[in-house]
Amino acid sequence: MRVLPLLLPLLAALVLAGSAPGSSSAPPRLLGLGVSNGGHPFAGDTRELATVSPNGDRLRDHAYFRFRLDRTATVETQVVATDEVRRPGEIVWDVRRMLPAGPHVIEWTPKRGIAARTYLVRFLVHGLHGGKRVYGFEAPRSHHLTSGLVVRILGVEASLPQRSYPQGGPATVSISTDARSVRIQVFAYAGTGMRDPNTNAFAITPSVQLDWRKHRNAPHLVDVGRSGTWASGLYFLRVTTPDGRLAYAPLILRPRRLGEHRVAVVFPTDTWQAYNFRDGNGDGWGDSWYIGGATRTIDLRRPYVEPGLPYRFHDWSATIATWLRQTGKAVDYISDDDLAAAKDGSELRNAYDLVVFAGHEEYVTAHAYDVVERYRDLGGNLMFLSANNFFWKVTRKGQTLSRVQLWRKLGRPEAALVGVQWVAGNQGQGEKPYVVEGASSAPWAFVGTGLANGSTFGGSGVEIDARAASSPAGIVVLARIPSAIGRNDAEMTYYRSSSGAQVFAAGALDFTASLGSPVVAQLVDNVWARLS
Repeated sequence: MRVLPLLLPLLAALVLAGSAPGSSSAPPRLLGLGVSNGGHPFAGDTRELATVSPNGDRLRDHAYFRFRLDRTATVETQVVATDEVRRPGEIVWDVRRMLPAGPHVIEWTPKRGIAARTYLVRFLVHGLHGGKRVYGFEAPRSHHLTSGLVVRILGVEASLPQRSYPQGGPATVSISTDARSVRIQVFAYAGTGMRDPNTNAFAITPSVQLDWRKHRNAPHLVDVGRSGTWASGLYFLRVTTPDGRLAYAPLILRPRRLGEHRVAVVFPTDTWQAYNFRDGNGDGWGDSWYIGGATRTIDLRRPYVEPGLPYRFHDWSATIATWLRQTGKAVDYISDDDLAAAKDGSELRNAYDLVVFAGHEEYVTAHAYDVVERYRDLGGNLMFLSANNFFWKVTRKGQTLSRVQLWRKLGRPEAALVGVQWVAGNQGQGEKPYVVEGASSAPWAFVGTGLANGSTFGGSGVEIDARAASSPAGIVVLARIPSAIGRNDAEMTYYRSSSGAQVFAAGALDFTASLGSPVVAQLVDNVWARLS
């Protein structure tokens, strides 16, 4: 019986020794982790980040993961594409090997055609006697900074330092690729040139080839010249390479001065960047506010992820640009930057009778909110052709946009301006049409459509708006999508303020995606005619 008290301290010591960091039962360690592409670094590459371009030219076709094992272990190496909207994290390459103690190199040769983006590299180290260490992140869907490595797949990227440029002014584009040559061409929603299938825009310049052999290791600025006689509008620079890589850079050509036409169409360039999944800091995660709350700031100068179009561009922007072209509307195209540059609401009111928000105007600075609200209070008319508008307060410092708080939580509910505000969202399941209920109270909206109360048209999208306690008095529901998302209705509305301003709101995110329907196009044209 006296032996037991003597054994307990000894057993405790053995347990502690066995779990010590240097003990044989502790999981093996990877030391000196690093990644390279074989000696051809691209601008921004570090010991933890390497750029690879798998096109068979032997320049940057491979990624090499280097480390040292402190003892024999099974090492599983995984390359992971992290989360994007509607696309969970995915392991794109996985190899498992038993390795002895010492230095090692694991080679990854990505397949041609792999998406151009950053990928996290995860290492799972299994000891011979159990235990595991993870270098990188715990699971593909964890939104944590990696302790492992990152590989950037380089296609071709194009970006402009500004969102808009004045008519007749110069513009430069930054291009990143390791192709030997590139071709640049400009497309617009005008003219009769070749149509680009990705943007539905038309070529307005010839394709110009540039020798790129001196610029294969870093981004390079190209002067694209002056816009000359081009009209205010939405343009795209398209960049292609001989091996099929493709990029676009959107450009708003604003008027030389506000008010060249009495209607302005605002494209949501801040929302475009807020939803841009391009990984600007090289941590393996897209710097998008659509992923979650981890990213609080975004760089407004980033190129868009492959192929360079803003997220859901076809749903939120391309259809209205095409409709404007087809109908020949005389308008000024402006960006969020231009709206924010207006001195005050009086300047905007002096310039325009109608301001149309063409897309998802979710992120708004205090100054822009003040300008638009004052514009309305001075009798300026507004059209909101999407949903979830004026939702987030953001601040801007230089080229950095920071998300602050929901405007409604700051005492400025968006319904007081827009008429409706966000009530629900989903991933697009079970979309339903609008049902007309305002044909008697606002017959002018439905002239020529063939619609009557109870008729259906259009569709909703992934987010919807409805009236709130802060909605202006006398607001009229033109159409409703009953139980559009759960028990929530989407409401298309119209109101006239005490200043005489008229405000229309579509109430559904993807409303303009239905502009190809003659009925929807006629309804929008009716509202446009009344408000302009």
